[in-house]
Amino acid sequence: MIRAIPTGQWRRLGVNALALLLILLAAGCSTTPPSRYHIQHDRGPDGEVDLSHLKEPTPRKEPRSRGGNKSPYSVWGKTYYVMNSSDGYVEEGVASWYGTKFHGYKTSNGETYNMYDYTAAHKSLPLPTYVRVTNLENGRSVIVRVNDRGPFHGGRLIDLSYAAAKKLGYDKKGTARVRVEVVTEATTPAQVAHAATSKPVVTAAPTPVPAPTSDVAQGYFLQVGAFSTELGAIKVRNHISSLLDAPVFVSKPDTDSIYRVRVGPFVKEEEAARFLDILQRAAYPETMLIKRALNNPSI
Repeated sequence: MIRAIPTGQWRRLGVNALALLLILLAAGCSTTPPSRYHIQHDRGPDGEVDLSHLKEPTPRKEPRSRGGNKSPYSVWGKTYYVMNSSDGYVEEGVASWYGTKFHGYKTSNGETYNMYDYTAAHKSLPLPTYVRVTNLENGRSVIVRVNDRGPFHGGRLIDLSYAAAKKLGYDKKGTARVRVEVVTEATTPAQVAHAATSKPVVTAAPTPVPAPTSDVAQGYFLQVGAFSTELGAIKVRNHISSLLDAPVFVSKPDTDSIYRVRVGPFVKEEEAARFLDILQRAAYPETMLIKRALNNPSI
């Protein structure tokens, strides 16, 4: 014979089931999503490590990596642009460093991160690029190879490997104010020394540039701004290069000391106007459209 369950017992069973369901839901909500990294917080190595034997990388010409150079790309809802060219790049800002948490994992260009190599991460320089990083607080410098993307928080300019940060003397404090400048084969000490000891090459005198006439071909340019220092102009040029898929250069006529940042040339005025609209919307409202001779656009 089947015995009926009293109403009160049904009520208690219902309450217990509801409580169990709430516990399971709470446990599910509090679970942290799995991370690709084996530790939660980044840090340096356990104990002191002697890095005096490490040699800085020698800048050389390399093709762009197949990975890490997509432009534009987005991280945490923000869009970033990779520069078309790193030539002449100089910028000052805050450097951080990354270590054990990322050691052994893939970098943005597909290589394996080694915290004991002289490498770095940058948001917009082409991968790979060689840069000299100088700690503005103590004057120490190091050449690193940029093969990763970042840092993406805190208004930081560059993220160095643990080894590079240690050489610059800020591995204990986390960040430092630095200058970052691109170096190439021609700017390394060995190349400079070779050039100094090489015999001069006799060349023919350069052909004088003819004065502009009505027959000289002209093109359209965008003048973003004029600056009293070359460094200020270069910083703006680097930023514009990360925004536009168009030639950007610093112009300085011999007749004055003003550095002008210009974009172009453009064959059609309509094309120049399209880029003008982009720049004026991207915090450069003073940008203006100009027409100049193609054989001497610095005037």
